[in-house]
Amino acid sequence: MRNGMHTDRERCLRAVRSKDARFDGWFFTAVSTTGIYCRPSCPVVAPKPENMTFHPSAAACQQAGFRACKRCRPDTSPGSPEWNHRADLVARAMRLVADGVVDREGVPGLAARLGYSTRQVERQLLAELGAGPLALARAQRAQTARLLIETSELPMADVAFAAGFASVRTFNDTVRDVFALSPSDLRARVPKKSGAPRPASPTAGTLHLRLPFRAPLHPDNLFGHLAATGVPGVEEWRDGAFRRTLRLPYGHGVVALTPHPDHIGCRLTLTDLRDLTVAISRCRRLLDLDADPVAVDDHLRTDPRLAPLVDKAPGRRVPRTVDEAEFAVRAVLGQQVSTAAARTHAARLVTAHGDPVDDPDGGLTHLFPTPEALAALDPATLAMPRTRRTTVTTLVRHLAEGSLHLGVESDWAEARARLLSLPGFGPWTADVIALRALGDPDAFLPTDLGVRRAARELGLPSTPAALTARAAAWRPWRAYAVQYLWATDSHPINLLPV
Repeated sequence: MRNGMHTDRERCLRAVRSKDARFDGWFFTAVSTTGIYCRPSCPVVAPKPENMTFHPSAAACQQAGFRACKRCRPDTSPGSPEWNHRADLVARAMRLVADGVVDREGVPGLAARLGYSTRQVERQLLAELGAGPLALARAQRAQTARLLIETSELPMADVAFAAGFASVRTFNDTVRDVFALSPSDLRARVPKKSGAPRPASPTAGTLHLRLPFRAPLHPDNLFGHLAATGVPGVEEWRDGAFRRTLRLPYGHGVVALTPHPDHIGCRLTLTDLRDLTVAISRCRRLLDLDADPVAVDDHLRTDPRLAPLVDKAPGRRVPRTVDEAEFAVRAVLGQQVSTAAARTHAARLVTAHGDPVDDPDGGLTHLFPTPEALAALDPATLAMPRTRRTTVTTLVRHLAEGSLHLGVESDWAEARARLLSLPGFGPWTADVIALRALGDPDAFLPTDLGVRRAARELGLPSTPAALTARAAAWRPWRAYAVQYLWATDSHPINLLPV
């Protein structure tokens, strides 16, 4: 675990001297003699140790008066894995900041979602990250602005608006403070390939981005799972990319995600560019791109039964979701039926209750229906046993009423207990929602038939109780152990589509 690594000066110095990219996003190096901050893997000659200080966030560096390095671009490093494998207040707050809540609802809205006072949230974020929620949101706006400046021909006033700035003046001042360049200077620095067209003006809100990740990343079961379980009309595999519709705060979008050896290609079409930051955050979460695969794999390799699986295909990720409530509904639809049957049930709901969208580049037709829309459905229209109808209608009613909330800020244990209190929810359904929707890295599926079959073939205990006892040594990464166990099967979820 690298929790609070920025306080371990010797480890930080070793990472900077070795230019170890595995630590990018874990901490940032500020250099007093130059006034800049860098990622650990910055290619420039390492400064003298006495001139370096280490910070837990880019926002903390900016708060201390440092500007982003123009060479290593620390603002584009993968996010810290801390916010995805922890369930405490700071981690939940950071997930909400990444989802744009501070920009949309302010710090009081952030605190209300977390169930704490504004003062408590600010104090804990400042103590651990060296910056409060406003500074963290400002750093995120700056990063979004840079993306738009460098990847589009949008006028600067539109960039400022889309990135969430209240005024063009604030936008200009922030970009200069963070990057030591004006917005127009940043755009002028973008390399122009000879004979290549300039980036297309996103009149329809289309942007082409590169999503970084920590290596290694094994894409087969990550994209295979998403493609094999995709809901027709909402998701599809086309031309080497996983495509799906996105329901976003200000509008909707369509994303195409393509695996490459050193990044994920991301083509986003948005009806409102203010949704860019949220869309990127949700796509990163869908593909688990901020994970620390080295730490996960090193831990799982300590079990001699898992070690060969890890060595064969290191860097497996947990396929997650862009919408927690959507996934919960789909998990119920998938109870005790085949993947094909679950897709058919979901597609019927989408056609009947989803919002239609245009997709000139593919075959996507709808947004997945909201809980409010599904709460109005007639149970008799659901072609499934009566008990499962009750499970579906009860779930969507609680989601629509707000008595059950599933989101990036959810407390994993509390949400799981709440799900188990609903009729028709057993451990498998609650755990698969915890694993894929809530993002609990330690969620485990000891009753899953695929997991039990793989365990038996590997010589592991295959009964749920015995397997759970054996898997205690895999904590806190049991969700990743599930991916390695699932990957022993020949199911289409484990194959990268062609």
